Amino acid sequence: MSLDTVVEDIRDEARARAEEIRTEGQERADEIVSGAEADAEDIVEERERTVERKISQEREQALSAAKLEAKQERLEARRDALQTVREQVESELAGLSGDEREELTRALLDASAAEFDEGSDVVVRGRAADEALIEEILADYEGFSLGEESVDCLGGVVVESEASRVRVDNTFDSLLDTVWENNLKDVSGILFDQ
Repeated sequence: MSLDTVVEDIRDEARARAEEIRTEGQERADEIVSGAEADAEDIVEERERTVERKISQEREQALSAAKLEAKQERLEARRDALQTVREQVESELAGLSGDEREELTRALLDASAAEFDEGSDVVVRGRAADEALIEEILADYEGFSLGEESVDCLGGVVVESEASRVRVDNTFDSLLDTVWENNLKDVSGILFDQ
């Protein structure tokens, strides 16, 4: 074997080894690129899922906020409607006149008088516009007199006795408050078909 043959064999082996290393390197590079592409796809998919979850959460929050706002607006409209009804009732009570007003005022004074001992000095007050009516009714009550100051109310009477420190508020206002409070659920049911 000549030196040239040995050199050529070594070169052939070196070329074969270089080709083998290049092939292995290319395969390794392809594996790395393939792995990186798979990782990139996984990252993109995870980001898409994260974005979808965030969009879904924001959609739910917006929907919940809209529902809450609508509920608050409904409640406010109901409050307004109830307030309008209350104002209409107050207006009708304030506008009562003649025999109706006298009957109601007399009934309220009778109910109040039952709270005081016979022979007590009792002061009766009512709204300024009802003073003449109350004085007329008081002619039937012994020991009862009209108070100097009127009461800011829709009608009815406030009856007091300093001796017994009893005060009875039988104004239309206080009775309306009680009736309103006790029947608000029924009134709401009628107005809003509940």
